[in-house]
Formats: sequence, C-alpha cells, structure tokens
Amino acid sequence: MGRHSLPDGLEPDATGARTGSRRRTVVISTALVLAVAAGSVVALRSGLLPFSGPCGGDSVPLAVVASPDIAPAVEAMADKARKNATRTDGKCLDVKVTSRVSYEVADSLGQRPAQSEFQVWIPDSSLWVDRVGAERGTPLTAAGTIASSPIGLGAVPGAAKALDRSDRDFSWSELSGTAGSGDGLRLGMADPAHSATGLLALARISASNAKRAKDGDEANIRTAAAAKLLYQRAADSDGQVLATLPHDGSGAQGSSRRNEALLLSEQAAHAHNTGQDTGPDLELFSPRESSAQLDYPYTLVDDDQLTAAQTRAANRFMTLLGGVEGQRALRERGFRAGNGEANEKITRAAGGRVPQPYSAGLDAPPSTKELQALLGKWTSTVQSARIATVVDASPSMANQIPGWGGRSRMELARNSLLKAVDMFTPDDEVGLWKFSTLLDGTKDYVELSPTTRLGDRGEDGGTHRDELTDAFSSLAPVPDGAAGLYDTTLAAYEQATKRYVNGKLNAVVIVTDGADDDLNSIGLDQLVDELQKAADPARPVPLIALAIGPEADQSALDRMVAPTGGSAHRVSDPSQIHEVILKAITKAGAAGPR
Repeated sequence: MGRHSLPDGLEPDATGARTGSRRRTVVISTALVLAVAAGSVVALRSGLLPFSGPCGGDSVPLAVVASPDIAPAVEAMADKARKNATRTDGKCLDVKVTSRVSYEVADSLGQRPAQSEFQVWIPDSSLWVDRVGAERGTPLTAAGTIASSPIGLGAVPGAAKALDRSDRDFSWSELSGTAGSGDGLRLGMADPAHSATGLLALARISASNAKRAKDGDEANIRTAAAAKLLYQRAADSDGQVLATLPHDGSGAQGSSRRNEALLLSEQAAHAHNTGQDTGPDLELFSPRESSAQLDYPYTLVDDDQLTAAQTRAANRFMTLLGGVEGQRALRERGFRAGNGEANEKITRAAGGRVPQPYSAGLDAPPSTKELQALLGKWTSTVQSARIATVVDASPSMANQIPGWGGRSRMELARNSLLKAVDMFTPDDEVGLWKFSTLLDGTKDYVELSPTTRLGDRGEDGGTHRDELTDAFSSLAPVPDGAAGLYDTTLAAYEQATKRYVNGKLNAVVIVTDGADDDLNSIGLDQLVDELQKAADPARPVPLIALAIGPEADQSALDRMVAPTGGSAHRVSDPSQIHEVILKAITKAGAAGPR
C-alpha cells in the first residue's frame, strides 16, 4: 500500500448525521438563478436589490475562502466591490478573501462538527465538495461554476521539440507513457492525494489505459507503472510543482533533478507563461481524448446556518463574479468560463496550439467512489505498507447479520478482509492477530501470521500471501470467551512501534464488534496513557479502529486512536470492511511523512 487520503468510497453510517453535499452545477450568466438551502430559490437579476449608490451605515461582511490559483481574481472583485460601494440590502458589501489549498479545507469541513468562519468556499474542483458530502461533513451547497480550466501536459522548449517530432496528437496513455520510453521524459505532477489536478489527470490516464488494454489486469498494470514513474517526480502540492521546472529552456539545469514537463491545468500554464521570472514558456499539449477540467464551484458553507443577510451577500457577490467585469478578471488570469468553452487567446498564452485538440469535450467526471479507489491504487503502488491486522474473535462475532441469509459478522468480516489482502502488493508487509480472552496462557491474543512481506516465500515454496490467506480463512469466533480489546491493542501497538520500518506506512488495524469486557484487563484510561507513551510523531504508527455491530464502543475507540494520529470508523456493513480500510489507510498515508 502507499500514501493515502481523499474521497470516501463508502457511504458512512448516516445515524445522527446531517445531509452532506447538495450539489448542483449552474453556469453563471447575466441572469442567474441560484438554488439555496432547503430548496428555496433566490432570483438574482439586476435591479432586484438596491445594489449601487453611496454607502451609509453598516456594511455586510462576507468571508470567502478560495483556492490559491483563483483567489487573486476573487480578491480583485472584492476590492472592486468595496471601491464601487457595491451594496446588498442597502448596505455596503464587504468581502474578505482568504487563500487556502482545497484539500486542507476539505479535510477540515469533512470533520463534524466544523465551526466554519467563512460563508463561501471556492475550491478548484467539485471533487472536494463531493468528498465532504461523502464523509457526512459540514453541509455544502455547490451553487454554480464560476470558471474552469482543462488539464494537459506542459513542456519546456527542449522537451516540447522532442514531443513534436512525432507530428501527431496524443492520448492520455501516450502522454504519461512518454515518461517511460527511451531515456524517458522527466514528467512531474502534484501529488493526487493533495491535488485535484493530479487526481483528475491520473483518472484520465487510468481510463485511457482501460480503453487500450486487452483486459482489466493489463490496464491496472499499465496504470500502476505510470503511477510509479509519476511518483518519483511528484511535488507535494500544486503550489510546488511549477518550482520543479528548470530556469532555462533546455531542461538540463540541475541535471536529472528538474522536470522537463508537468501535468497541469491550462490556467497554471498561462500563469507561468505570463508571469515574471518564471523561466521559459511552456508549450501545452492536450490529449485527443476528452479531457478533465477544474470547475471552481461557488459553494455555500452550511447555508442553513447563514443569516438572510449573509445569504443575500453571498448571492450578490456571485453575480459580480459571473458578470462582465468578474469574467474579465478571470479571463485575464487564464481561466475559461464556467461552461468550459475554449478561449483561443487564453490557450495560446498557455502554450497551446493546433493540431492539439485543446477544445476537446469532457466526459462525466469520475464518482467519489471511483476516485477513492483510484487513489488507493496510487498509494498502494507508490509506497509500501506495513500493516498488523487485529480481529475480534469473541463469541458475539458469531451473531447473524439481518438481511444476509444467516451469515455471521465473522463470515462477512473474514471475506471482506480477504478482499483487503488483494489490495496489497508483494512489497507490502501484512500480518494477522486474533483476540478474545486467554487464547495463549494469560494472553488474550495470538499472532496467527507475522507481519512480513507478502511476496516472501517459505520453505514449502508458497508465499506469505498464501499463508496469510489461509490464516484469514481460519478465523472463527471463540466460544465462551470475551473481548480482551484493551490488552490486545496495547500489545499489538507496542510491537508495531518496536518493529517500525522506515519508508513504509506503518499502521495497526483493529476490527471489533463490541466493547472490552475482560475483567482482568487494563482500563481505557491506562490504555490511552500507554499509547501516548508509545506513539512517536517521527515514526508514526496510526491506530485504525473499525467498529462493526451496534455493541461496538465508538467513544472508546475514538479515545484509543487519538494519541496515535489514527482514526475510528463505524462500519454498518461488515462486507465493506475492505473499502473502509482503504479509505482509512489512504488518509493516514497522506498525513504521514514522505
């Protein structure tokens, strides 16, 4: 496995949760209709409210958080609104714009409850809004698309000439394949765990491979190979990726440490080419297949909690961004209109030219679940993992799950965990413990399979993956036992920290359906104290706890994982444990050190 983070492929348990993202895409025009909270509709046409005239009295403040690439254009319109004494409800509109990277905002809003200090969020892609909704986070209303920018490949002059020699256009698969052919183009990108550009580009590469491969296995192999090559030159974020280019046109500066080309948005290439002291201009290559694009949704944050004045102020500012001056400010900074229509002036300034099909159409964007699965493939490919899996074998695991034809919690959990094993590569290290009470003398646990490389072979010629599969298949509830959760957790965690492997994602995964009911166990307070002592931020081992069944003690699990930087998840359907593990490891890997 590798570094993880981002959209959740599993619908979380909805108990006590509010509806998440209520997304609607509306391209702004002069006459704009904006759907707002609870289905109410506010018509926003010129003259509906007193928008102009000298200000008097109090202003109406509006806090906006915007992606760093679009924030300057949004700030320019906020300044213009103040200078022009733009009004809402007869009061001056006072918009304060803060630049924040989208994945950090999404992580914050995905955690309920979130005390948001802003009313409007403009991320670079709707995928972040969808992620928050899938995580049942702060309710969001994506009210419209204020701009867009397609994603392609930008190359410095030397690399662009080499690409031009082919005298043809490219598919996504071929664009990424240039990094592995011959001497190999030094191709970089932003980490898909932190970048919508990186993740959407990876999604198009994966889709292109699926079209050209003879079957799914070959497509996955191609995508994994591309991921390995791209990861070697990936920057942590969009803000850092352009800094990896050389300062001259040859691509040779800094030897092989500098990238010759990048997967980036048209707007990013435009900003590079029109900026000062940014190095040689990029030439932009667009795929002949349908492209991916950033879509900049204008998003109301927890609009049920907004005052009427805040809602009208948000609506008013949206009309400014969608109006003539707002769209001009966006075009000047390299953004297309929200409908994605190509603008030749922008494209040429970004380095695009015929025969590149820079006006290619768009496919429907990947779903949150598809992106989560793709991100899991990326992280499982680029960074190996070391995971100790600890499974509850107490008698309650024999309880049947309603609607599953008499199948037990253990059966469903076991089958799902076997699917999880398939997610790992031969370089990953995975082990298995089970626990109840008094399974090994006074110990409540037993290690069924050590945490070693899945590809290692034993004396009988079989791999560790084979051994581990047999161990998972043998899992069964222990009659007359109890759940020695706390003692087992501490033992597994202390072993994982002592045997920490640098360069891998180290983690402990606990699967349980109940609370600790071992009368001879340490208490929760003592466990938390001991975990705090064992945890080392420089050598992180997140504890990931999965609660299945109504008897699982969620509050205790939340306290257990907190000192380790891990996470606790309630799983309503044990057959989906492998997907929850993927999500949790993705998030843990993305938070860990490179």
